[in-house]
Parts: sequence; structure tokens; C-alpha cells
Amino acid sequence: MPTITSSDGIRLNYVESGDPEGRPVVLIAGFKAAATSWHYQVKALERAGYRVIAFDRRGHGLSQAGSAEAGHTMERHGADIGELVDGLELVEATLVGQSLGGNAIWALLGSTGSRRVRDVVIVDQTPKMLNSDDWPHGFYDYDEANADTLFATGIPDPGRFPLKTKGLVRIARVLRAMELPKGGKPTFSEAELALLNDHARRDWRPAIAAATVPAFFVAGAESEFWPSAHAAASADLNPLASSTVIEHDGHAANIEQPARFNDELLAFLAR
Repeated sequence: MPTITSSDGIRLNYVESGDPEGRPVVLIAGFKAAATSWHYQVKALERAGYRVIAFDRRGHGLSQAGSAEAGHTMERHGADIGELVDGLELVEATLVGQSLGGNAIWALLGSTGSRRVRDVVIVDQTPKMLNSDDWPHGFYDYDEANADTLFATGIPDPGRFPLKTKGLVRIARVLRAMELPKGGKPTFSEAELALLNDHARRDWRPAIAAATVPAFFVAGAESEFWPSAHAAASADLNPLASSTVIEHDGHAANIEQPARFNDELLAFLAR
């Protein structure tokens, strides 16, 4: 597998396919997800003539994690995306981020701007997980009362749209695309918990408002983690942004309803 080495010495894996002369589309997966989770998008993008790059963020997939004490902040994950884009000398790249991968894109753009970036797609990720009077689109039941404890040991289950409501086809797609442990609940390393807690307390609305490239927010109507209204509310922050909600779709919006998601993604890319 091809790799790059980050500025702090971490080996980062990526998978490249499609037309090497095509416009680049960089796929950035969410928390605990690997580049392989974009299984259903890669072929569709290849057929459309794009250069497809699926990226394993540090500590995910085949990329190194580094120590638990360093490098597990949203800024560092955003910088890694920037170093991938620079290292591959991409021009006019579309950055597609699912879940935490989406907010890692805002960490990049908020720090260095949109150099080399044509546009951005955010897949079922609210820019602010902590609910407040001015942002009721965060993680269900997460507010200042439990801000320091809710994510202490992992990702809590808010009890919305449980797995059994998805049906066998959607469940099978998630199991196929994700590298899920067999039996029992997933475990979390110290580094993963550090990243999760940093992610949970951040507010990327200013980065969205300041963005100078188009953004497309995609929400699953049946997201397990937050109300789908976050997509339209996020798009309202910037006149260059737009949004859509995919029905009968959950947090893994690109996996549970891949055909509809791919149609939306390809339509946005063609603008």
C-alpha cells in the first residue's frame, strides 16, 4: 500500500485507484473506520472518471497511531489530510469526509484555508456535537451537564434508530464495509478516546462560515447520533453550501443507501 509520512513522523496509508489524470476525490472515513469503508463509492467514482484516494487517518486502518500523548487532536488529523493533499500534489481536490472525518476537513480548512481544495462533502456529521441554545443539532442528549463524562469510555448509544430497525440489507452493507469486531462491543485505546473527546467538544461552525469553497452536507434521515436537521442548519452558515437528507438512511449514510448517496455525490461533483 502507498504511504506518506506526516511532519511528525507517522506513516499514513492511502489507497489510490481510478484515472490518474482525473480530478481527485479524497475519501476520509469516520471514527474507528478505515479507508475500506468507502467500498461502495470507489467503483462509482472510478466509472465516472475520477482519481480516487481513500485515506486511513492516523490510528485507523493501516496507518500508524503514534503515542497516546501526542497527535490525537482534530488539528493534527486535519493537518494529516493537508499533508496528503500536498504530498500527492493534488489540484482542485474534492474532500469527502464521513462523521469525524468531515470535521477533520474543517480543522484543515480552518487552519490553512482551501488551498488545493475545489469543494467539500460532509457525510452525516454535525459541526457542533454539544447541544446549546443556539445549536440544537448536536449529539442526542449531550449538553453541558454531561460534557465531561458522556464520551469517557467510548460512544454512547442514544437509543435512536437501533440496528434492528435498519433491515437485513442495510445491516449487511455496514458489516461488509466496516471492519467490525466479531462479538462483543468495540474497544477504545487511550489515543482513540483522546481524539473522541477532543472531537466532541469542538465547534466548527466558524470554519464553515469562513469557507471559500462550496460544501455539500449529507444527512441520514435515521441517523443514530443527531437529528438530520443539522445538514440544512450547517448549509445555512455559508452561501456556498447546500444540503440533502437521504431517507431510510442512518449515520453510515454512504454505506446504508449507497446508490442514493452515490447519485447525490456524483451530481455535486458535476457542478
